[in-house]
Amino acid sequence: MSSRFLDSTMAIAVVLAALSIAPVSGAGQAPPSPEASAAFAPGDGGPGRSVQRSPASLDAARQSEAGPTPARAWNPPRTSDGQPDVQGFWAQGRRLALYNIEEGADERHVLLSGNPTDPQSLIVDPPDGRIPYQPWARAKRQEISDNHTNLTKWEYVDPHLRCFLSGVPRVFYQGTFQIVQPPGHVVILQEYNHGSRIIPLDGRPHVGDNIKLWMGDSRGRWEGTTLVVDVTSNNDKTWFDIVGGFHSDALRIRERYTFVDPDTISYEATFEDPKVYTRPFKMALTFGRTVHGEEARNYELLESACYEGDRNIQHSVLAK
Repeated sequence: MSSRFLDSTMAIAVVLAALSIAPVSGAGQAPPSPEASAAFAPGDGGPGRSVQRSPASLDAARQSEAGPTPARAWNPPRTSDGQPDVQGFWAQGRRLALYNIEEGADERHVLLSGNPTDPQSLIVDPPDGRIPYQPWARAKRQEISDNHTNLTKWEYVDPHLRCFLSGVPRVFYQGTFQIVQPPGHVVILQEYNHGSRIIPLDGRPHVGDNIKLWMGDSRGRWEGTTLVVDVTSNNDKTWFDIVGGFHSDALRIRERYTFVDPDTISYEATFEDPKVYTRPFKMALTFGRTVHGEEARNYELLESACYEGDRNIQHSVLAK
């Protein structure tokens, strides 16, 4: 049985249990509220849709230049099991380094999308904004980058073009994601390709080292209004971006989601992989809530399916 099937089956079971806590009503997407912003941001190459940004989301995105926002006094509502209630729909802000996370926005992305993006790395440590690859790994990553539209080898093909799951952290710059909180869990649902993450909060051990998953194996705990997540058992098949940012199956990710106010998440992730990197590195993002209040009750993630054999690879080559 494939790890992807296991991921999907577990997600369905947990999310069905969550529906009584975070119900979604209505047969389709709710119309935007009068307060909603007219700004949009595209998906990360491949099937998807533009994501409507709320003013709060855009404000949070503009603050992302300085990295994570210091936590302010905020007393969130609580779920039935005592978690800070942060359920709802979220999306990354303005810093969309979809093409190359070390360089920020590329000129082609801006021209195609019509959306302004910030030309800087998402990597905040090391200070030069570059992933600290070992020499052999930097050479491999450069080879992929040089050939990512000259697809003479399968190694040059972005896993997204083959409709594989995004992995962490790419799940977060792929468009809208939803947080639901069944008792004892935080569940993150990705709009693109139905990706999902189930994060138990009960202190259970990680799965065995011999199990490798597309979205990794997550274990979480709350520190005040900060969700701390440890991600292990990642497979070696996901990329960080379109031009070949890669890792091995030894990757371990330590995430911190700081809910600084009802509409803003300050996100930090530290990546360790002794097989590929010379030292750990850190990424910082800011997420904003995309819909609010009663509108969120009628809002749903749209169908954004992807299947191997569609036209993404041809489009990638033609865009060279």
